[in-house]
Amino acid sequence: MDIKGSVAVITGGASGLGEATLRSFVNNRAKVAILDFDDKRGSQIADELGDAVVFCKTDVSDEKSVQNAINKTVENFGGIQIAVNCAGVGPAAKVLSKNGPLSISDFNRTIQINLIGTMNVIRLAAEQMMKTTPNADGEKGVVINTASVAAFEGQIGQAAYTASKAGVVGMTLPIAREFADYGIRVLTIAPGLFETPMLAGLPEKAQKALANMVPFPKRLGKPSEYAMLAKHIVENPVLNGETIRLDSAIRMAGK
Repeated sequence: MDIKGSVAVITGGASGLGEATLRSFVNNRAKVAILDFDDKRGSQIADELGDAVVFCKTDVSDEKSVQNAINKTVENFGGIQIAVNCAGVGPAAKVLSKNGPLSISDFNRTIQINLIGTMNVIRLAAEQMMKTTPNADGEKGVVINTASVAAFEGQIGQAAYTASKAGVVGMTLPIAREFADYGIRVLTIAPGLFETPMLAGLPEKAQKALANMVPFPKRLGKPSEYAMLAKHIVENPVLNGETIRLDSAIRMAGK
């Protein structure tokens, strides 16, 4: 699919991986809707980038909120061909700790945002993709989800996060198989350790220690490198139904 002239919705588009993808797509002449809960930052980016971007304050775990964002995108740009799911949270907590059992409400919140939120956007964006005139390959749209290497090697304290991201990985193939009849491709990127707001909040010493865990290149990934892969996925028509690790060959230890 040609990014130029396409319309994309990007959750978590006001920071980190989502913002980098947004800027890459706009630079390649796409129109983009930012679906993010941070209205201040989202509005700033939309004002900066002009008519090619619209901001929709969105709680991805809420059906009505996502539907409103999808409707606003279609009203502004006439349709949707690309959906990129980058919104997510990554709280760390043991199932059993000195403070007692894991809060089930905290576990549920992680699942609601990372997994249910991803499905919310997939189903409502794909409904609009179905209305797109197909290209020569019969393609109407592309969905890109974000998992994590934690989906495969979750560490102690990541039970909720790992469960949510493993769910994203697990539903990629069955949705891709279903959407094949509609001309919509579905893929997932599983990043390793990246320079995101989630990691930026850690002390510099901790960030360096994490970077030293990476085999090569021995550094944290850059959001622009995630965006490079997202762009390639959109443009490469035979990529489908796969989860791609973007992790510099890291395999996470237990803790």
